[in-house]
Amino acid sequence: MNNLEAFNQALFLTINGTTSTPVWLIDVAVLIGNDLIYLIPLLLTGIWLSGDEKQRSAAVRACFVALLALGINQLIGLIWPHPRPSMIGLGHTFLSHSADSSFPSDHGTVFASVALTLLFEGLLWTGGSTLLIGAAVAWARVFLGVHFPLDMLGAVVVACVACALITPLWRLGGAPVTRSVIVVYRKLLAWPIGFGWLRP
Repeated sequence: MNNLEAFNQALFLTINGTTSTPVWLIDVAVLIGNDLIYLIPLLLTGIWLSGDEKQRSAAVRACFVALLALGINQLIGLIWPHPRPSMIGLGHTFLSHSADSSFPSDHGTVFASVALTLLFEGLLWTGGSTLLIGAAVAWARVFLGVHFPLDMLGAVVVACVACALITPLWRLGGAPVTRSVIVVYRKLLAWPIGFGWLRP
């Protein structure tokens, strides 16, 4: 075992819950680590429905960054599959999960991708809040035993790479892509838009 992996496992054991952990704390961690991911589609939908074209562009861009980052995760998992703590009998697991590669964390990647994109687009409060929630999710998933701490660091690195790859492409084609999505949105939801229930 190399030094980095030894550090990763030691840090995991420091954060991971134990058999003496209060049930209420485990329940809170499950809520954070398992369910807060659904805030991301709600957040992006809210930005889209309430925002101007610049904010809508940020929401669409965040989707592209997150999807690219998740694709990179899949490639990493195929090339270098890293076992989850439960797969090597380390620590305690309080959340069921498939026995696939742990590195990088998909949950962490989605939060980091969306948060970084929103911050780069100038949506500082929304992006900062997303980053803080993502940090809580990262803690919870390590605490619950389904990820190592470095899985979360890897998620941030992958999100940064995806942001860097999307940025030049977005400068070239982001505006027409956003306008095309707006056109489709206005056609599909013309009825509620016409009644003033949704922003055109």
